Amino acid sequence: MKPIWVVDDDHAIRFVLEKALAREHFDVRCFANPREVLAALADEVPQVLVSDIRMPGGNGIDLLAEVKRRYPGLPVIIMTAYSDLDSAVSALQGGAFEYLPKPFDVNKAVELVRRAVQESQREEVADTSPVQAPEMLGQAPAMQDVFRAIGRLSQSNVTVMVTGESGTGKELVARALHKHSPRAGGPFVAINTAAIPKDLLESELFGHERGAFTGAQTTRRGRFEQADGGTLFLDEIGDMPFDLQTRLLRVLSDGQFYRVGGHQPLKSQVRVIAATHQDLEERVRLGAFREDLFHRLNVIRLRLPPLRERIEDIPGLTRLFLAKSARELGVDAKRITESALQRLQAFPFPGNVRQLENLCHWLTVMAPAQVVEVKDLPPELLASNPLALAISDRAAVGAPSSHPAAHPAAHPSAYPSAQPSAQASAQASAQPSAQPSAQPSAQAQLTGEVSLASPSPVPGAAEDVSAPAMPGWLAELKRDARGRLESHDAHVWESLSQQFEAGLIQTALELTRGRRIEAAQRLGIGRNTITRKIQELGLDS
Repeated sequence: MKPIWVVDDDHAIRFVLEKALAREHFDVRCFANPREVLAALADEVPQVLVSDIRMPGGNGIDLLAEVKRRYPGLPVIIMTAYSDLDSAVSALQGGAFEYLPKPFDVNKAVELVRRAVQESQREEVADTSPVQAPEMLGQAPAMQDVFRAIGRLSQSNVTVMVTGESGTGKELVARALHKHSPRAGGPFVAINTAAIPKDLLESELFGHERGAFTGAQTTRRGRFEQADGGTLFLDEIGDMPFDLQTRLLRVLSDGQFYRVGGHQPLKSQVRVIAATHQDLEERVRLGAFREDLFHRLNVIRLRLPPLRERIEDIPGLTRLFLAKSARELGVDAKRITESALQRLQAFPFPGNVRQLENLCHWLTVMAPAQVVEVKDLPPELLASNPLALAISDRAAVGAPSSHPAAHPAAHPSAYPSAQPSAQASAQASAQPSAQPSAQPSAQAQLTGEVSLASPSPVPGAAEDVSAPAMPGWLAELKRDARGRLESHDAHVWESLSQQFEAGLIQTALELTRGRRIEAAQRLGIGRNTITRKIQELGLDS
C-alpha cells in the first residue's frame, strides 16, 4: 500500500500523527508546506493526504484543489479549527473526503485515515468507464414479469392499465411502453387527473374554443389533440370526476370528442395508458367509477409491486440513485456500505421507489464522507424498527413487548422517538448499585437497539424458558432471537451480535471510568479492537 502523507507546518502535529499511524502499520511521509507536497507528487502519489489549512508557502484549500485536479480519486482530509466554519465548508465543497477539527482525538484521526484508505482502495478497483443508466431496474421476479409484459405490449396499441402504490414508478412504465412502441416518434403526454381542479380538467383533456367561458380568450388544444399520433398517460384515473368519465368513455370508444364550447367533432389517434393506486373494482362497487369505463380501460392490467416486495432490488436502485443525484449536483457519486444497504432493505419504504430516490438525494447532500455508513442514514430511518423499539421500551420500564404484527409499516415520521422516558430513567437510577447494567448509548437509543445485559427479568419470562437454571440475560436473548426468527428478520445475527458487543464494552467502560486500554484488558481484547468497535457501534457519541 502507498504511504499516508501528512502536511502541516506544526512539527508537533506531524510527530503525533506519524507515530499514531505508524503504530497502525501505515507508512507515513511528512511535509512542512504545500510546495513540498506538489513537488513530491511528480514522483509519487499517496494513498491518503492529510493537510492543514493555514501554512506558510500556501494553504490547504489551494492544495486540495490542485490535488483533486490531478488525482480526483485521492482522498484528502483537511485539518481545521473548530470555529473555522468557512474553511470547513470550503474543504467539503472542494471535494475533501472529510475535515478533522483541531484539537483532535488521535484515535479518531487514525480511524478517519483508515476509512479514507478503504475509500481509496475502492476507487482503485472501481470501473471508471461511463455506463448509461437503465431506464428501469429490477432483478426481483415481480419486476422481471413487468419487463416481459412491456416487451410483449410494446408493439401493440392496446389500452393498458398500470396499477400500484404511489411511488412505484407507474409513469416510468408508461414511458417505457411508449418508447418501445411504433408510436415512439410521436409525443408522450402525461396528465395527473387528481392534481387538476374538476372545473379545469375537462378543458385540459379536450381543449376549449375561444369564448367558451370567462377567461377563454383564445382557442386551446387539449391533451388528446397534443398526443395525436403518440401516447396519452392518464395518471390517477380513479380520481377522475364521474361526469368526465362519460366523455372519456366516448373518446375511447370512437376516437371522437368536442372541445369545450365547440360544435365540430375532432378525432385523435392516441394510445391511452391509465394508472391508479386505487382499487377500481371497489370504486365501481361504490358507484364512484363507471363500470363500462373500467372494462374499457382494463384491457391489459399491469401491476407494479411495492418496494417491500422487491427488497433484492434496493442495493441496485440505491447505487443508481446515488449516481443520478451526483450527476445532478455536479459532485462525485457516493458509495454505500453493505451494512447500510442491509439497514435500507429492512425498512418498509411506504413511499416506495420515490422515497428511496429522495433518500439517496439526501445522502448525496448530507452524508459527511464519500462512503455512506449506517450512522450516516437519516435518524427517522434508523429509528424505524417497531420491534426493536418495543424491546427497548420493555427493557427500560419492564413492560411486556407487543408482537411485531401490532406495528404495521408506516412512514418513518410516524414512529415514536426511541429516547427513554423520564419514568424509565428514574427507575434505572433507582436500581441497586450491586446490579450494574450497561445503559444504551445515544446511538443505540436512536436505532431502537437495546442492551442485552439487562439484569431485570421480564414478567412472564418463565413461560418461555426451557432451562430453569439459564441466566436471565441468556433467556432474554433466546426470546428476542426467537421473535425475530419467527418474523423472518433477515439481520438477526448482525443485530444481536452488535447489541451483545455494545453491552460488554459499555459495562467495561463503566467499571474502568471510561479508560479504554484498561477496559480492553479486562475484556481480553486489544486496544485497537476496542477503539474500532466503539467507532463501529457508535458508542463514542
